[in-house]
Amino acid sequence: MKKVLYSVVFVCANLMANESNAQQKTNDPVLFTYAGNPVGKNEFLRMYTKNINNQKPDYSEKALREYVTLYSRFKMKVAEADKAKLDTIPTIQGELGTYKKQLSKTYLTDKEVSERLVKEAYDRMKKDIRVSHILVSIPRGSDDTTASYQKIDSLYKALSLGADFATLAKSFSEDKQSAPNGGDIGFMTAMQIVYPFESAAYNTPVGSISKPVRTVYGYHLIKKTDERAARGEIQVAQIMCAVQKSAGKEGDVAAKARIDSVAMMLKGGTKFESLVTKYSDDKFSKNSEGVLATFGVGSMVPEFENAAFGLKNPGDLSAPIKTDFGYHIIKLIKKLPVRAFDSMKTEITKKVEKDGRIETARQEFMNKIKTKVHYQEYPEALTELLAAIPDSTVRNGSFKGDDYERFHKPLFEMTDVTFNQSDFAHYIETYTKGKIYGQKESTLRTLFKSYSDKVLMDYQENKLIDENEEYRNLVTEYRDGIMLFELTDRMVWSKASSDTIGLEKYYNENKAKYMWQPAIKADIYKCIDESYAKELVKALNNPENKTIEEIVKAANGDGAQNKVTVESGKFEKTRFPKDTKFQAGKYAPYSKNEDGSYTLLNVHEVFDTPTQKTLSEARGYVISEYQEYLEKEWIRSLEASYPVKLNEATLKAMVKK
Repeated sequence: MKKVLYSVVFVCANLMANESNAQQKTNDPVLFTYAGNPVGKNEFLRMYTKNINNQKPDYSEKALREYVTLYSRFKMKVAEADKAKLDTIPTIQGELGTYKKQLSKTYLTDKEVSERLVKEAYDRMKKDIRVSHILVSIPRGSDDTTASYQKIDSLYKALSLGADFATLAKSFSEDKQSAPNGGDIGFMTAMQIVYPFESAAYNTPVGSISKPVRTVYGYHLIKKTDERAARGEIQVAQIMCAVQKSAGKEGDVAAKARIDSVAMMLKGGTKFESLVTKYSDDKFSKNSEGVLATFGVGSMVPEFENAAFGLKNPGDLSAPIKTDFGYHIIKLIKKLPVRAFDSMKTEITKKVEKDGRIETARQEFMNKIKTKVHYQEYPEALTELLAAIPDSTVRNGSFKGDDYERFHKPLFEMTDVTFNQSDFAHYIETYTKGKIYGQKESTLRTLFKSYSDKVLMDYQENKLIDENEEYRNLVTEYRDGIMLFELTDRMVWSKASSDTIGLEKYYNENKAKYMWQPAIKADIYKCIDESYAKELVKALNNPENKTIEEIVKAANGDGAQNKVTVESGKFEKTRFPKDTKFQAGKYAPYSKNEDGSYTLLNVHEVFDTPTQKTLSEARGYVISEYQEYLEKEWIRSLEASYPVKLNEATLKAMVKK
């Protein structure tokens, strides 16, 4: 047996065995019992206050008694679902497993660290910093960073000895965009670049150079050249006269002449918006009067950004400015300072959760778990296993975990559970399908960390049931909800449609409820305008059109077949205007509707007195009412099987005026 496939399950199973113990009721006064099953006051109140749609709770005796009835019925249905073992259905197990996995993410982080990271990001947003950098990238697909580090280290030493940063950046930086500018990337703010770079940039004093910093892009040396209070965000409109590079100097001269003429017209009083429509080449803003989306520092090219933020009052216009895209005149719409922390907290939190910095919180949380479970790792055993795995087997896809069953040394252990070398070997096969890419040693060591982290996370995820009441309650509620949905579908919703004998019996016993009031059998034609209404009249009068389909097709012509539509059937007279005349064998003159369309009524038969609806005609109504009937019968049966006994003293102690 491949132990690795069950090792995590083994830990989880031991923990899940204790789940029932974790859910034992605490000192909670019993409010009511159903067939002897107790429901405590605290459980009842938690659900009562949760399901009132943010309204103020009504603690009157009447309201509480009504909810006791509703909640006791809910508990009875859950008990029936448990009796039917609906939680063993694969689809329900899968849905519950997915929910638990998603929900656990909220609880499997260090909240203190996460909140600290959110506050750190906000505090950084209050400052704009200007930085330059030198990048030494790491060759793609390579695990050997030695050469890259040695190069960045030598540059760092040269800078320490007085070398000019801009000169070295121009000569050695592999960031092609900033290197020609001496490494300058302009002003930036928090959450615009990877977290390690951001942290080094913010933590480096103005005028100083950081030590080498590793990011996903390679190694960086960062120089902070300026710092200022954050500009916040801004919204502007623009008129842009694009410069076609292929047109050379002549194109530049032509664009400059156009923008200068626009500037003269603006000075003469011509409206900005009308000139956008006529002269702007920016297809993204041309149809919105030149208005651009709100942006902040670092989002636009420096020339545009500086000119925009240089405007003071809404409505102010810039002089023509040039960028790599062409010539622009900018109009200020509004400036937005950095908002208060409370108004940005949710937004920043979402960004932090997607940002690389959340790894900091995750790693600190993992360290706490390791301490709690007495995690012990044995690196020598991992080294031994990796040395025994030939490069060829993991390159050509022939790696098999079974080949390493003889390796039994522990790799790590926790809470009396040991995971050995063969466990990890089987995990390698399962995860990689027997084949890896990249350098063997570092790839498998990275995979080992993922393996041990997964074991720890699975452990803690299942411990949540024991340790976190909020999580336990949410999982229980979701489980009960999906089982109840399945059971109600079986007992009521689907049954009402599929139980043809019961449905017909219910119809026959209640036929008097399903009657046609005075009605007509007719075709109701609808035309999008009067021209098609006239074509419809021609089609109706043409003896060659013998079917409804032929009439509609003739009225629509060769174009789209949705200009004239028809609805055929039996319709109660109350559907139509009171002055409508119904005459069998004739169609009424078409009439205009409020939406501009036209309706023509072609009557085939008139029923001036009520007539019986067939089961087919009344099916929708019958099914709906049959469902209500089945629901009531089911509840009656449940209440007989699960008699409720209410603790009056507990209920009355809950009453508040």
